[in-house]
Amino acid sequence: MRYNIKQFEKEVMYYRLLLKEQAPKNILVFGDYSEDRFFSLAPFSKACSDLGIDIHVSLNSSSFRVLSDLWETHENIINRKIGENETALKNFLTYAPFLEQFIKKPDMIIGSNMFFLEPKWFRPVMPKKLRETTDTLIKNVFALKKSERFSIGFALVPKRLNYPIEDYLDSYAICNNMFLSASKVCHTIMKANTERESLLDMPEQISELITTLIGCELEKDIDLPVFQAYKKLSMRLRLDRLKIANASFFISTKGYHGKHLFGEKIGYPTKNMKDKWTGPSGLIHKLHWSPQSENEDRDPIGRYAFTSTVPIERLIESCLIDYTMMRKRNDAIKNVLQKCDEVFVKSKFSDFEVCLMKEGKRRLILGSDSDVRTLIHPQVLKERGKRMGRMGNIPGGEAFTTPFFLKGKIIGDVVINIDKSYRLDGKEPLVATADENGYKILSGPKNVLLAFRRKKKDAWNNIIEMEKNKSISEKIIEMKKKNFNNIGEFAINTNPKAKLCDYLIINEKIANMIHVAFGSGFEADSSTEYHMDVVIDAPRQKLDIYGVGKKTYWIMRKGKLCV
Repeated sequence: MRYNIKQFEKEVMYYRLLLKEQAPKNILVFGDYSEDRFFSLAPFSKACSDLGIDIHVSLNSSSFRVLSDLWETHENIINRKIGENETALKNFLTYAPFLEQFIKKPDMIIGSNMFFLEPKWFRPVMPKKLRETTDTLIKNVFALKKSERFSIGFALVPKRLNYPIEDYLDSYAICNNMFLSASKVCHTIMKANTERESLLDMPEQISELITTLIGCELEKDIDLPVFQAYKKLSMRLRLDRLKIANASFFISTKGYHGKHLFGEKIGYPTKNMKDKWTGPSGLIHKLHWSPQSENEDRDPIGRYAFTSTVPIERLIESCLIDYTMMRKRNDAIKNVLQKCDEVFVKSKFSDFEVCLMKEGKRRLILGSDSDVRTLIHPQVLKERGKRMGRMGNIPGGEAFTTPFFLKGKIIGDVVINIDKSYRLDGKEPLVATADENGYKILSGPKNVLLAFRRKKKDAWNNIIEMEKNKSISEKIIEMKKKNFNNIGEFAINTNPKAKLCDYLIINEKIANMIHVAFGSGFEADSSTEYHMDVVIDAPRQKLDIYGVGKKTYWIMRKGKLCV
């Protein structure tokens, strides 16, 4: 094994015994960043997960000082020490009383150099190549500037492991190197918090509080009583010290924040008051496929890209590539698809039609999936005249679009992403059919079908909660319901070095394969509450792919790209 797992387990046991004795329900870890301290958070977080303790980590951030002032003000209210700060907080809470449960000071606060062991479990893996990879990502994906703030979200080790422990520990090595690469350029912070298994679970206390404060900070000039009350509180406690990152990278473990109560019960209005966001992330990033973006006059504030808890070797080989050449191929495929009204995918296995033109309207074809070097998306600005934000996948490598509909038979035989990535194969693939009215799943592995149904049930319940609370407009609610069984994406993979593994985020980039997604898409009229990609092994199925417009355009012959 690449890491000393026995030592890791010893360190987990040390923290578990210590924490069990003190019995906190929630813990805040804050302070300056150091490598030893960061790597010690892996066994510490596993101990917390095993004991059901929530943890929030914030390194190199100013958020602790802001939270301390808020906690002190709240404690003064409890102790009946009422001044102007306390009056402002009480007034704000009259409009959002559900927030009081999140303003309580955590049971344990751990600052710099407090009881963390030296992380003897860690051993560097491919250190030179990994640093070269993270330097490459900072340059080719983010293009950070000295004046910017960069945020890295790392993954805490959960109680229930969906993948080998080494994959989770690899993510610490990856994030550490991302920090070292980014901090050479600009101020960089690290953060993490305990995630939830469902969209509908109650969130971790501190992350929910920070999310709400950031959202209200963005909305404090909106002329509604709740935001005017917040504005007075913000001025009293200088809550504008909470800073939003210009660019962010995070590792996704497929956990969830849980329900965001302020967004669910009140919502964040667009500047013109015609719509609402369900969380500040939508307003911060203003992606062109968010339906609220159509009514948002403000520019996006931040851009982001993410990956999963992938093995170091797979990240290195798929990210140490010639980005200029890959993007040229993406653009070449995009340019062909832009000439097509329909695309046909043909074999004795998968056999379907992709509709890109309907009633004189053409779908946006995107050739940039790992490029967040600018805040405003240049293609959307050029083709649609709208100032929208950017999101990226790491590794990159696809040209993709949102069909008006997909019609025919889909055989997913590589991997599908639901609550995690599930491997598929040709012997027991996921089989679906689709037409103008949506898709139906016909067959697949039992565990995949169960997870698929769970994810859709959670997503539907989330829509119903938003409808009940009127946190977004009726128009968007009805659209999310209408799109619930739609195909949201058709993509052609182009990464020249990505290789088969257990993670969809890499497999969906393997050159000469393709993928489709069930659920939400990348157009403002295609939104719903889930997005599940499934990869199709085009070489195994010997796919022919061609588009039809003014003439026929070939994209793939017998499972091999010809563009």
